[in-house]
Amino acid sequence: MTLFKLPQIRAYDTVTLICANPILADAPWGEGRLKTVALDSKTTALLVLDILKQNCGPHRPRSVAMLQHVKTLLDRARAEGTLIVYSAFPGAQISDTVPDIAPLGGEPTVLTCADKFFKSDLDEILKTNGIASVVVTGIAAHGAVLHTASDAAARGYSVVVPVDCMASATPYIEQYAIDQLTNGAPSAERITLTQADMVTFQAS
Repeated sequence: MTLFKLPQIRAYDTVTLICANPILADAPWGEGRLKTVALDSKTTALLVLDILKQNCGPHRPRSVAMLQHVKTLLDRARAEGTLIVYSAFPGAQISDTVPDIAPLGGEPTVLTCADKFFKSDLDEILKTNGIASVVVTGIAAHGAVLHTASDAAARGYSVVVPVDCMASATPYIEQYAIDQLTNGAPSAERITLTQADMVTFQAS
């Protein structure tokens, strides 16, 4: 009996998979699908979801590699006065946030499950601050990012997801999240894929 032998597959990073892998060039998240985004800092919130010491360290190298992109985006957003909202999952605390991107005093936080709108005051925080658009970053791509971005879109927010600012254990799980955001989300037309260096914040 001859068994089918699977070919070796190179472990591309997420952005390479989206932008450069010819196998995926015709997929919905393929080349040309990442958009340059200019956001009004007064009506935009940057969500930093569950980037905690429990899931971001040497045991999760993809999460560590993501940090530099999140920090770049965070610094840019803060410089323009953009609202920053942090989250942690049950069993963790906001104080567990990785120090390089830790919240500053007064930045709002929520503590809940993967969908950060669930049994939290996230929607109230956003509406009170006049937010119309959210930039969703964090861990895991198939958890907090996928569920929060999908729910935000369903609630009528414009959603921006920088694909180099989310992480899971493998690039293939990240691809699953991207596929769900672009195809599976009930309001996928409100979700824009981008990457950190393609996002700008500016006061209107």
